[in-house]
Amino acid sequence: MRELGIELNVYTFSCLIKSFAGASAVTQGLKTHALLVKNGLMRSSIIRTSLVDMYFKRGKIKLARRVFEEMDERDVVVWGAMIAGFAHNRLQTEAIKYVRWMRKEGMDPNSVILSTILPVIGEVGARNLGREAHAYVVKTKSYSKQLFIRSSLIDMYCKCGDMGSGRKVFYGSMERNAISWTALMSGYISNGRLEQALRSIIWMQQEGFKPDIVTVATILPVCAQLRALRQGKEIHGFVVKNGFLPNVSVVTSLMMMYSKNGVLEYSSRLFEGMEKKNVIAWTAMIDSHTERGRPQEALGVFRSMQLSKHRPDSVATARMLSVCGELRALKLGKEIHGQVLKKDFGSIPFVSAEIVKMYGVCGANEKAKLVFDAFPVKGSIIWTAIIEAYGYNSRYQDAINLFKQMRSGGFSPNHHTFKVVLCICARAGFADDGCHIFNLMARRYNVKPSEEHYSSIIGLLTRVGRIEEAQRYLRLQLRSETLTP
Repeated sequence: MRELGIELNVYTFSCLIKSFAGASAVTQGLKTHALLVKNGLMRSSIIRTSLVDMYFKRGKIKLARRVFEEMDERDVVVWGAMIAGFAHNRLQTEAIKYVRWMRKEGMDPNSVILSTILPVIGEVGARNLGREAHAYVVKTKSYSKQLFIRSSLIDMYCKCGDMGSGRKVFYGSMERNAISWTALMSGYISNGRLEQALRSIIWMQQEGFKPDIVTVATILPVCAQLRALRQGKEIHGFVVKNGFLPNVSVVTSLMMMYSKNGVLEYSSRLFEGMEKKNVIAWTAMIDSHTERGRPQEALGVFRSMQLSKHRPDSVATARMLSVCGELRALKLGKEIHGQVLKKDFGSIPFVSAEIVKMYGVCGANEKAKLVFDAFPVKGSIIWTAIIEAYGYNSRYQDAINLFKQMRSGGFSPNHHTFKVVLCICARAGFADDGCHIFNLMARRYNVKPSEEHYSSIIGLLTRVGRIEEAQRYLRLQLRSETLTP
């Protein structure tokens, strides 16, 4: 166009910048930005908003922020681009901060910004801020009638653990659709109310709403967890009848549902019947075999995947490292570790954690420690992995010392960390340590003890002859189960 002498206007540049946002074309984007400055087109709000969007989508947060901060006048669209950009890059605190700043500047969020920020509020569990947003929605009556806003409110409350408010929004709505029903089901699932989630798909259809692909993909894992094979088969029938089966998400959910219910041949049949297998489908087949205690078959699928055009991603690699541990296949584990380094997956916490555990299970504790030491920023996942690795090799006191180091370094143990450490105490017979750690879990870290936690501490105290204390923990467990809704 430039060679033909055709003048490029704001809208041409805006379309060009959008194309850079969707492709790995940061250099071209920067050149275009320079050209816009040179031609004096940077005053346009459309251009600046397009640049903000492009930089965020390419992960250039500082550049996006600079473009925004250089604007004299900011409209609701550019505020929305900033908030969406932070949300897209998992910078939830920044997204919330910019909403507050926007309000302070006297700008009201529109429906697009509300639908962006409500999931962010849910992710960080900021229920009070969510209530403020809800009050604003009610105040602006036009937004309160919009179904996608109401669905976002349901989702937000449920993610904040406030099922009561989520249900109130849902049942207070005169109009519902598949999206709002799916939001309610997701809420039940995230709050551990799986039976209600499963019943909701029936109630939804009784109200005349047809489940869509997202609804089906949401509810199938529930059938897997509850071992609800009959309902899973019914949903499979619905899927076939409505032509959902080419969808990879639905097929992989069906595969996992059948494998969890012990019908692995159905999982294999679904997998083999897929015309276009992707990495998710291959990983689901590996998971299906692993779930049924068939690590050799999982290894075979992994080898076939390596020979296909789909190369294992970080998730598939982590699964196979776990299988290597199960098979005590140290040689293969080292081979996969090499692939991890080659693909630069080593910086991903869950992948490095599986490497540490694999070496630990295979008795190569020094290797596990080397991987642990090399990891730059250690979180609870990698700390738990090294503690577990020492436990595998009966180095119980070292494992407990590592747990103490983890705490003194300011890292918070999670539910799984406490499960691992209490199991180590049980195997080693460390009754005093076990009691101290159990009490830390509930009082210091506010982690609610599970059946496994109680089982470890009760078993440990019983084995060392401290029967009265074991009975006290048993009474605590029974009381806890009675109080749980």
